[in-house]
Amino acid sequence: MAADAQDVETDEELEGLLEFLRDARGFDFSGYKRSSLGRRIRKRMSDVGIDSYADYRDQLETNAGEFGALFNTILINVTSVFRDADAWTFLQREVVPELLAQVGGEEEIRVWSAGCSSGEEAYSLAIMFAEALGLEEALNRVKIYGTDVDDEALRDARSGLYPAKTLEPLAPELRDKYFEQNGSQYSFRSDLRRRVIFGRHDITRDAPISRLDLLVCRNTLMYFNVEAQTQIIDRFHFALREGGFLFLGKAEMLLNDSDRFDVMSMRQRVFRRRPGEASTPYQPVPVKMRQGFGLEVQSVTRNRQLRDLILDASPGAALAVDVDGIVVLINNHARVQFGLTANDIGRPFQDLEISYRPVELRSLIEQATHERRTLRVNGAERRVGDDVQYFDILIQPLVGSAGLPAATNITFTDVTVATQLKAEVKRVREDLETAYEELQSTNEELETTNEELQSSIEELETTNEELQSTNEELETTNEELQSGNEELETMNEEMRIRSEELDEARAFLEGVLTSIAAAVVVLDKSFKVKSWNRGATDLWGLRQDEVVDEPFFGLDFGLPTNELLATVEQCVKTRRRGATAVINAVNRLGRHITCTVQCSPFDGHRGGVVLLMEEGRSDGTE
Repeated sequence: MAADAQDVETDEELEGLLEFLRDARGFDFSGYKRSSLGRRIRKRMSDVGIDSYADYRDQLETNAGEFGALFNTILINVTSVFRDADAWTFLQREVVPELLAQVGGEEEIRVWSAGCSSGEEAYSLAIMFAEALGLEEALNRVKIYGTDVDDEALRDARSGLYPAKTLEPLAPELRDKYFEQNGSQYSFRSDLRRRVIFGRHDITRDAPISRLDLLVCRNTLMYFNVEAQTQIIDRFHFALREGGFLFLGKAEMLLNDSDRFDVMSMRQRVFRRRPGEASTPYQPVPVKMRQGFGLEVQSVTRNRQLRDLILDASPGAALAVDVDGIVVLINNHARVQFGLTANDIGRPFQDLEISYRPVELRSLIEQATHERRTLRVNGAERRVGDDVQYFDILIQPLVGSAGLPAATNITFTDVTVATQLKAEVKRVREDLETAYEELQSTNEELETTNEELQSSIEELETTNEELQSTNEELETTNEELQSGNEELETMNEEMRIRSEELDEARAFLEGVLTSIAAAVVVLDKSFKVKSWNRGATDLWGLRQDEVVDEPFFGLDFGLPTNELLATVEQCVKTRRRGATAVINAVNRLGRHITCTVQCSPFDGHRGGVVLLMEEGRSDGTE
């Protein structure tokens, strides 16, 4: 009897620890098998020399780093490239040809690697489809999602870096084709890497990725109890298209589900979703807590998880702040985008970096609440290291049933690509217009370049219009919005390539201007310096960053600029080239020179003049 009482007490302490992990870090292990879960937790307790669950909870509360060690112990990340070669061979020879035949020649192929750990399985899928379709077609059609709950494993997956030992199962020719050596490690090729998207996802709680052709979840279900496995399979069934394939691990079975799945190979654990809907559509029902926590705890958990599923299905990052300035809701997009966690719920909003960066939100919340109207901030800039992001922010006050302010909902829409594209196009256009007037001697080459740039700009504008149209269509339903965002990722890649082409053209034009030996100075209509080439630097000794946007006639260098004022003013007034001025000056070496100055009107952006200055003979004095 004493032993039974001790077991009951231990079970209660374990459940209390699991509840603490869920509330403190957002990890809900309630669906995991208690035997294996308890064994792993006790192993970690033994490693740190702790005997009781209560003492170990104290250790977690005082040492935040212990959470990571515990999660790594619980979430065993065992994977490799093309793990279980026979199963992958069956997939390549039997499943992939049938999958490609039923998808068609133009449709996108969608694949989900659930529980991807450090990414080897997701990259194996990318290699498999690249070999089956050809690299070019795979880059255009295949999209692979790799998800896991372990953030540390996901960081390794996103890097795409693996030691040579990890790639030993891969044939040398495939390794050389899909990996590049980077020191002592190998990195997955960058173009195909962009077709693999990694993200945090809990298959027991988060909404599943939809419209899949292939779903791979190998040796992950075995860690969950029967109830959790049933609910996960329901979600997988919802995620797959009719005829889509489910690929499980050797340690897992899919029994008593013949009304929804056909067996392709029980030995290799490959199943196919049957046509029709043999069960009720997917409902985001959370995994229930074990009996003993009570109906109240179960109801609160269900309501919270339903709320989280709804929030995570929203198109962008969102959070909510109550009237006391306390964070009450954070969706998955906001956690990923801004580095927030479930533990930030309940904290004062002013303590979070998001409250003042990328824009001061606290005053806007007060204004929106006071005026009872929605406020919008367009193009707010946020810097993360060397990266710059832009967001449209919507601050929406929420009113309770009594007509009093209840909370404020804040949503963030990422407009980085559109903003950068607009600035890049504007910058390139200005550069082209200026260069066209200054480099008439290379007119034939510039015309060819201009045609290519114009074609690129038209393609980018067309793509942008398609993106805007797609976004408008996607506002109807969450499912349509998710599909549209996936299309945008492909178009974003095209924009990046076009932007690189535009940067290269701009660099070419700047190089041509720089290569002119004479001093060329461009003044705007208010006589401020807008361009100062290398010839001007060599002649007068002033660098471009010292003179740009400075009044030309206020600069102190070897040329008496006041002698040019009348000529420049006359040129601006008449818009005709002035007479060549010959002025005695002193160059950067202190030598007296005769400088010839030709003033020409600049009919480019906002007017101004172009001064062409060349050094004449020296009088021989220092």
